[in-house]
Amino acid sequence: MNSLDFEEFLWAIGYNEKQIQELFENMITLRPFSKLIMDTFNNLFEDYIYCGGMPAIVNRFIKDKHFSNVFQMQKQLPIDYEDDINKYVDGLDVARVKNIYKHITSQLSKDNHKFQITKLFHGARSRYYEGCQEWLKEAGIINIAYNLSSLNKPLVGYEDYSNYRIYYFDISLLVATLDEGAKYNFLSNKNFNIYNGAVYEDVICESLVKQGIEVYFYRSSDSTVELDFVIEDKDLIVPIKVKKEKGRTKSLRSLIENKTIKYGIKFSKNNIGFDGNNLTFPYFVSFMLKRFLENTDYIK
Repeated sequence: MNSLDFEEFLWAIGYNEKQIQELFENMITLRPFSKLIMDTFNNLFEDYIYCGGMPAIVNRFIKDKHFSNVFQMQKQLPIDYEDDINKYVDGLDVARVKNIYKHITSQLSKDNHKFQITKLFHGARSRYYEGCQEWLKEAGIINIAYNLSSLNKPLVGYEDYSNYRIYYFDISLLVATLDEGAKYNFLSNKNFNIYNGAVYEDVICESLVKQGIEVYFYRSSDSTVELDFVIEDKDLIVPIKVKKEKGRTKSLRSLIENKTIKYGIKFSKNNIGFDGNNLTFPYFVSFMLKRFLENTDYIK
């Protein structure tokens, strides 16, 4: 089942290409949005997080204009995916594939979001799970971001396969795992910082992957520098921070000052802006990042 990105979600609820192009024109010129646009599209992006991109669930939301039935439909998603694992896994231990799938949310709830096989149960060993997470990725259920041992190109040459984070391919799969209390807090209080901000990281990772962007992350050996995502833009390495709250991104600033990278990107609820070589964009334009990189000469 193909999952809609935020642009397709906007089409589904009635927005057109011209309106989306107007968003892009602000992005490409680094011109801040009006308060009306910020409020409107921040709210729509929150709706997308609650709903996810599964077409049948999006259609339910469009018809109902509320989330009660959306949340009910989401409860079926983990069951359906476990059934698919039972049916289609071949050459791997089905129980181990399901074990990884069932523990994604609990591992995302950790501070560093690192997925650790040894935390699945006492005595679990990585060698027994080889190929399991790759099967889930190929099946279109998860996204995997590997840590980089060094910020050098090509990034694929510096992947650390023993250090990775697993995100859901569609944010609705994360929402589906919330218990009723957490879900009520999530919807009523707009508490998007649950699980140490994993909700925002998951949906931004999803957005990047759906644009065909290969994602990595970087955490230095001494933990002094941490970048939520790292991507390649032509001949440049571009770090991306996903800010859950207001504030400066020390890791980006230090890398720029040390001339390790030329510029960085921050996604947050804040308006478009730039501070030196650090660009800030609201979450709701993340689906246009590839378009932005292909059409801008900013800091090349």
